[in-house]
Amino acid sequence: MKTEACKRRDVSMCRPKYAHLSIFLLLALSVPYFLLRHINQLEVLVAGENAGAGLVAQRIIDPHRSHQGKLVDGMPAELQDQTSYLGPQEESRGPSYMALTAETVLAIPDSGPVFSTPFQFQNKINTTIRVYPVPPRQLDYCSYQRHTPEDVLEERRLLDSIAWPETPLLPVPVSLTRTSDPAHSTFTILPARGGGQRRVGDQLEARILMRDVQGHPKSFGGDVLVARLHDRALGAGVAGQVADHLNGSYTAVFPLLWEGRAQVEVTLVHPSEAVTVLRRLTRDHPDRIFFQSLFRSGSISETTVCNVCLPSKQEPLCNYTDLNTGEPWFCYKPKKLSCDTRISHSKGGFNQNLMANEEKLFQSGVNMKVFIHASGSDSVTVLPKEEGKEKRQPEMQSSVLKPEPSGYYYQGVWRALGGTTVRQFSDPAVIGQCLRDKGVHLYGDSTIRQWFEHLSSVLPDLKEFDLHSLKQAGPFMAVDRAHNILVKYRCHGPPIRFGNVPTSELRYIANELDSLVGGNRTVVVFGIWSHFSTFPVEVYLRRLQGIRRAVRRLLDRAPGTLVVIRTANLKALTLYETLTNSDWYSLQRDKVLRAVFKGLNVRLVDAWEMTLAHHLPHNLHPQPPIIKNMIDVLLSYICPQ
Repeated sequence: MKTEACKRRDVSMCRPKYAHLSIFLLLALSVPYFLLRHINQLEVLVAGENAGAGLVAQRIIDPHRSHQGKLVDGMPAELQDQTSYLGPQEESRGPSYMALTAETVLAIPDSGPVFSTPFQFQNKINTTIRVYPVPPRQLDYCSYQRHTPEDVLEERRLLDSIAWPETPLLPVPVSLTRTSDPAHSTFTILPARGGGQRRVGDQLEARILMRDVQGHPKSFGGDVLVARLHDRALGAGVAGQVADHLNGSYTAVFPLLWEGRAQVEVTLVHPSEAVTVLRRLTRDHPDRIFFQSLFRSGSISETTVCNVCLPSKQEPLCNYTDLNTGEPWFCYKPKKLSCDTRISHSKGGFNQNLMANEEKLFQSGVNMKVFIHASGSDSVTVLPKEEGKEKRQPEMQSSVLKPEPSGYYYQGVWRALGGTTVRQFSDPAVIGQCLRDKGVHLYGDSTIRQWFEHLSSVLPDLKEFDLHSLKQAGPFMAVDRAHNILVKYRCHGPPIRFGNVPTSELRYIANELDSLVGGNRTVVVFGIWSHFSTFPVEVYLRRLQGIRRAVRRLLDRAPGTLVVIRTANLKALTLYETLTNSDWYSLQRDKVLRAVFKGLNVRLVDAWEMTLAHHLPHNLHPQPPIIKNMIDVLLSYICPQ
C-alpha cells in the first residue's frame, strides 16, 4: 500500500518505511542529548546519477559552502525510488534524511573537535557522519542541489559577477532622511578632452552625484540608475553604461552614434536603501507570491498552496518535480484527495512582507523611476566624422568602462551594432516570404506571447487555429497554408503567474526543445524572466542551465536550427510591480541569462536596451513600435538577405 502511495507522489506515505533507520543512526552515534539540542543545521551531500537521489539534498545543501568528504555512488534502486518522493521542506526532520543519504554533515555552532564515524547500513551504503564547528545561520529552504559540479562552479562565478554593492541597514521604522533623493541629486556632462569638438565615434561621460533628502552627499553606492542618450526629433536613442564608484558618485558612458543633438537622461530606479528591502524580501520571503492547485475527484475538490519551495509546516507534500529536467515543484497535499487528482495551476496571491514605513522607499514620482536633473547643460552637439583623415581614437576614452551597446535607434528604427544588419519588414508579403516553409516555436511568458499576437495581426493569411485555450496562457497555434507557415506559442513551466492553467499544459521549455526534430526550417524563440523575480537568482540560473542543455542537444542533432532568445525589459513600476518584478530583479536575471548562453550558437533580441533607448514609457509589455522593431530583428535573423 505504501509503495503504491509513493508511486502516486504522496510524500506522507513514503517516509515511515525508513523511520527505523533514523533511530538506528542516532543510537549508533551515541551523540549526547545536550549536543543534539544545539545542532544548528543539517546539511546533506548525495552523489549519484539518479535524479531522485539529488532530490534528497535539494533543500538542505548550502551552495555557498564547500564541504570536505567523499561522495558515494551506487545508491540502491529501491532507496532511490523512495527518495524521489520526498518533499523539499524536511530539514526539521533530520533523522529521516540521515537514513537515506550517502553522507550526512551535522554542523554544531560550538567550537570543538571534528570527529568522523564510518559505519554501514543494512543497505550497504557507506556513510560517514561528520561534525563541524560553524557559526549559527538560518537555513535557506529555497536552495537546492545543482545538476553537476560544473553547474556549482558556474553558479558561484555568475553570482560573483552580478554581485551588487553593499547597501545600508535600515532603521525600524524607516526614515527617508538619509535616503537617496533624485530631487537633490545631479549629473554633469564632463567636458571633451582638450576642449575639442565631439564627433560621431567618440564617447561621452556624465558624472552623477547622489545626495540624500537633506541635500547631503551620499558616501556609498548601490543606487539603481539607468541612463540613455537620445534626441526625440531624430527618433534617436542609445542605452548608456553606468559605473558605481561606491562613494555616492557614478559615471554614465555613452557612444556618440549620430550627428546633431544628443541629450543625456539619467533615471533613479531605486535608491540603495530600497535595494536593501528587495534583497531581504528575496532572502526571507521567496514565497511571497504563492500559487495554488485545484484537486478534484468526483464531487470532492480541494485547493492547496504550491511553489518552487515551501516553508516547513510539518504538512505532507505532493512532489511534482519534473523527472527529465529535475525542476522542483511542490504542493501541500490535500486532506482528502491523492496527489494525482491535481487538475489546474494558478497564481494564489501575494504577501507584501514590508516592515514599518518601508513602502515609502517605493514612491512613484518621489524616489522610484524619477529623472535626475543636470547641473548645467544636459545635451551636446555631435559633429560628423572627419573625412579624409586617419581613424582617430575617441577623444573621451572612459577609464571606467567601455560602452558596448547592442544597437541604437535612429529615425525610430533599431540599428544593430556588431555586424548584424536589421532589415525593415513592413510589407506582409515580404514577411510571408521570409517565413515560407518555416515552423516558428515560441516559448515563454506574456512578453513572448506578444510576438505571436504581432505576427498574427500583420500576416493576413496566418489564421489562428482555435485550441480552446485560455487567452492568457495558451497554447496557441496559427497556420498560413498558402506559405506553409506554422507559428506556435506555449507558456513556460512553473513558476508561472497565469490563472487556471490545466496541469496537462504545464510544460518546461527544455522538454519542449527535446521534442523538436529541428533543422533549417525550424525557428525556436524563448523568453523567460519575469515570473522568476521573487525567487533567489539561483532558482532562475538552474532553469537556464537546463534549457541550455536542451539547446545544445537540439543544435547537436540539428545544427541548422535557429535559436533566438528575448532578454528582459524595463517596466513601469508600482509598489506591487516593484516588490514582485522590480527592474533591479530583472537586471540581475538579464545579466545571468546573457552569461549562461554566451558562446552558444544562439541569437539575442536585446529587449533591455530596446526599451531603455526608446522614448516610449517603460512597460512590461512594450508598446507596438518597440515590438515591431523586435520582430524586425527576429526576421533579420531568419532572413538576413
